[in-house]
Amino acid sequence: MLTLLQVNSEVLIQEAAAPEKMSLIKMAVAGGWLMLVLLALSIVAVYILGSRWWAIRQALKIDPHFMDNIRGLLREGKTQAALALCRDTQSPIARLIEKGIRMQGRPLQDIQAAVENTGNIEVSKIEKGMPMLATVAGGAPMVGFLGTVAGMIQAFYNMARAGSNIDITLLSDGIYTAMVTTVGGLIVGIIAYFGYNWLTARIDDLVFKMDSAVISLMDIFNGQDSTDGKKEI
Repeated sequence: MLTLLQVNSEVLIQEAAAPEKMSLIKMAVAGGWLMLVLLALSIVAVYILGSRWWAIRQALKIDPHFMDNIRGLLREGKTQAALALCRDTQSPIARLIEKGIRMQGRPLQDIQAAVENTGNIEVSKIEKGMPMLATVAGGAPMVGFLGTVAGMIQAFYNMARAGSNIDITLLSDGIYTAMVTTVGGLIVGIIAYFGYNWLTARIDDLVFKMDSAVISLMDIFNGQDSTDGKKEI
């Protein structure tokens, strides 16, 4: 019985001596008011990433035989059917082709200029919010470093006020703020940075497909067939 009591007392002493685990919420609170700024930046970054991903996904969703169908309709003289196909295809590529078809019969330089202007507008729509995402990628770590400096200032200020009675607890609040804000800023910045570069790569892929479609349309207007590589003279 005495042995059992000794074992229980030792277990209680070990549990009491064990350090309390800090949850993510407590860690965020320890970071101070700058964590609210980082939270707002993270929400902005996630929103832009989600909205741009969906917009690019919808823009790239197009029938792989779209240009072949347009080529066949234009060769048969069915211009209205080709325009209807473009309208039914909800894609920036289809809107570029529709713009070119509507200007059919004008000089190729004018058609190409009009199509390029339309393409610039479509790309600008897709890139909406990208500058803000780049700002978050660069600004979030800077906010975290600001928290680092503020935390260290707080720690040294507490040391100066304590005089010779320096205690580690006087430094803990400032060090918590310094470390937590640094980690939070880096996490938000890294997510925004990689997300920005990934979206940029997807937009480049879309621009490449738009350029390929425009070249195919110009070949059609020139009386060329890109499928067999022959030119009519």
